Amino acid sequence: MRWMLPLLALVPLAIVLDLLHASPILVLLSSAVALIPLAALLGRATEALAAHAGAWVGALLNSTLGNAAELIIAFAGIRAGLPELVKASVSGSILGNLLLVLGASLLVGGWRHGRQRFDAHVAGVSATMMTLAVVVLVVPGLFTLGPRPIHGASVEFLSLAVSAVLIVVYGLYLLYSAQYQRGRLHVVSATETETHWRPRTAFAILVASTLGVVVMSEVLVAAIEPVIAETGVSEFFLGVILIPLVGNVAEHFVAVQVAGENKMDLSLGIAYGSSLQIALLVAPLLVFGSLALGQPMTLVFNMYELIALVGAALISSLIAADGESNWLEGAQLLVVYSALGLGFLFLP
Repeated sequence: MRWMLPLLALVPLAIVLDLLHASPILVLLSSAVALIPLAALLGRATEALAAHAGAWVGALLNSTLGNAAELIIAFAGIRAGLPELVKASVSGSILGNLLLVLGASLLVGGWRHGRQRFDAHVAGVSATMMTLAVVVLVVPGLFTLGPRPIHGASVEFLSLAVSAVLIVVYGLYLLYSAQYQRGRLHVVSATETETHWRPRTAFAILVASTLGVVVMSEVLVAAIEPVIAETGVSEFFLGVILIPLVGNVAEHFVAVQVAGENKMDLSLGIAYGSSLQIALLVAPLLVFGSLALGQPMTLVFNMYELIALVGAALISSLIAADGESNWLEGAQLLVVYSALGLGFLFLP
């Protein structure tokens, strides 16, 4: 965490570059890197408040604010009229957690400790829930590709209905996790370590980091279209690769770190927990929020995203099934993510 704090200096730099109408690439890169420590502080402050709030309130904070940075960035994209970028960031976050983060964790942990074991029941429940979430999430897109495709208002209504179903499923998942863990919700934060922040300090940092994320998100999103025009990189690639990494670097780092310490239950909890929050909570909130903003966004993903999401859910489920992992399985996940990334890069 400490190594990220110097990156906060990029916050005023990104603002100055934006005001001076500097190169869009510089503005994009500076604001993207500045978001990394801000997102980390937001997560740490949420965890600190949760630690002082009691089991249920704390779990609710973790389960709702665990991906607050990604949610803020996504709403900035919706306000800017970039729904495809936002949907790409949703699918990219899920793919990043299931393939990149989980793959790097298994690779590092397996390389250091050989064959590693974890709670097969918890991992199996998370993997099954993730597969279910992906299946439900791709329903609107699937029904726009069939021989009798739906369109228009039907797509919007289906997206809203699916979003409501996903939120209900998320609530059921939290309830089951609470029962299984005997009062401790199985929602793992990237900052699940003891914190010494007082509630007042944590709240102040939460507010400040949230404001910082809001400002940097606006700067980042505003620079995207000029960067696309200047470099030829597609909006889809920026959404599916860059945006998810910006909001999740701190969480990704901790997942790999704890895997290296042979704490695979925590590492898998971070990867699956973040993916489930994105699929079951963030995506539905974006659909309802976009409607409130007057710029309705549907859950219609393109064919490449649909195949990638289903494939990632299935392969990660196979790895979680036996309660054991090794470095080769991590390398396999990273190969899949790299291949998808290269494919996404060449999409127009």
